[in-house]
Amino acid sequence: MALVEFFANGRIYKLLKTSGLFMYRIFLFLATNLAIIVVASITLRLLGVESILANNGMDLNLSALLIFCAVFGFLGSFTSLLLSKFMAKRFSGTRVISQPQNAQERWLVQTVTTLAKKANIGMPEVGIFPAQQSNAFATGWNRNNALVAVSQGLLDRFTEDEARAVLAHEIGHVANGDMITLTLIQGVVNTFVMFAARVVGYFVDRVVLKNNRGLGLGYWIATIFAEIVLGILASTIVMWFSRQREFRADSAGAKLAGRGAMVSALERLRDETQAQVANEMPDTMTAFGISSGWKRKRSKLFMSHPPLEERIAALRNG
Repeated sequence: MALVEFFANGRIYKLLKTSGLFMYRIFLFLATNLAIIVVASITLRLLGVESILANNGMDLNLSALLIFCAVFGFLGSFTSLLLSKFMAKRFSGTRVISQPQNAQERWLVQTVTTLAKKANIGMPEVGIFPAQQSNAFATGWNRNNALVAVSQGLLDRFTEDEARAVLAHEIGHVANGDMITLTLIQGVVNTFVMFAARVVGYFVDRVVLKNNRGLGLGYWIATIFAEIVLGILASTIVMWFSRQREFRADSAGAKLAGRGAMVSALERLRDETQAQVANEMPDTMTAFGISSGWKRKRSKLFMSHPPLEERIAALRNG
């Protein structure tokens, strides 16, 4: 009874909030996964899935399977998050500025320092990656241990106000906790894809093919096929969240660097994108929404970033 009252009157919420955003998100992560396991197990039993499987000689423990999938689904997602800074530096060729060597680097470090203080986050690492495309990204396992990097091309062509707005957008991602939130969502998606694919595999192997001698070839083929199909469908959920976080980061960038500067930066990005010959822009780091010709033609369901026109309109109307 005391535990119920503790949750009900909001004291657990206040306690976790005062412990920091990261701890609160970890609580949400644990609570979400517990709820998923409980609800999914109850739903499967109410639908009679376990009975159908048992009647067909299928001794599958769905609760154990769900826990197994959750462990591996979130393990992969969190491993990716913990390695994100290392991988981003390695694959983008980012050079972290430990000691500014020129006026441009001094301006960059000072600007990020000022924006980080305004956003109330720890000072992130600051880097430059050698790409001529106008681009930037932020990554890291929490808001006080992040990396913010920009391309050399962006620094060379954008005005200081526009470059500051781009940096503010990335700082907005960090301050909003987008990296950890996206990791949690990806972990949930991974869990359900793995779980559903294995249930499909068991059905095909035991119910359709009538195999009762362990896991047959039908199980493995069906599971792999189901994981591919379900993974593609489930990615639309992750992409939807990714699009929403871009609007929030734009809004944060406008608050930190000014709405006019944020709109101007997006307009310059739009103009540069339109000026590119189709398919000539390589995929360096697409964190700020620059995408090559073939990506622009994909269904919006699979877009990680909203069209720049929509982002500009949202800022102007906000």
